[in-house]
Amino acid sequence: MTSIIKNSHADLSLPHSTPGMRIGLFGGSFNPAHEGHRLVTRQALKRLGLDAIWWLVTPGNPLKDHSELKPLSERIAAARSLMDHPRVRITGFEAKHGFKYSYDTLAYLKQTLPGRKFVWIMGADNLVSFHKWDRWQDMAQLMPIAVYVRPGATHNAPFAPAAQAMARWRVDESDAACFADMRAPAWIYLHGIMSDLSSTQLRQGAKRRG
Repeated sequence: MTSIIKNSHADLSLPHSTPGMRIGLFGGSFNPAHEGHRLVTRQALKRLGLDAIWWLVTPGNPLKDHSELKPLSERIAAARSLMDHPRVRITGFEAKHGFKYSYDTLAYLKQTLPGRKFVWIMGADNLVSFHKWDRWQDMAQLMPIAVYVRPGATHNAPFAPAAQAMARWRVDESDAACFADMRAPAWIYLHGIMSDLSSTQLRQGAKRRG
């Protein structure tokens, strides 16, 4: 609760948007944000023809250990320092509403901001465990999902349980430019340059240096 109180109103508010905008939603704990996050963001903006990407800095991931989770305010500030781009916005609005699961966030945005063309963005490493997420099948029905290749998940992600379950909805990578205009369910697997950085590695490195 302390980390939420320390945030400004802007930190917990939704970025400005208008109907018709193509908006990528990139959720995560960003503990900490790193070059890999920035790379995926820039690639998604370019490849998917998005007007904006919102980084949704979560209060915490239900599938992860929170013992090393930094306060939300610190993670938002670090993310903004790293991802300085005119079409990228950083927000911790999920904490304001008490959202615990990504499905709740997506359902809220679809209902609250009609007319926007939302795309859920995640790394291929998350696709591997996507079938463990709360109501992941319902998430696939809410908006298109763009998966960006990540080191260590290059080969097994397309064969993960969720990927197999959604196989008939996979869109060819050549259609990336019009993907945001497609109706859900639809998902696309994007290949491209990669960064081998991860938040876990960075935290471990900081521990060793400390």
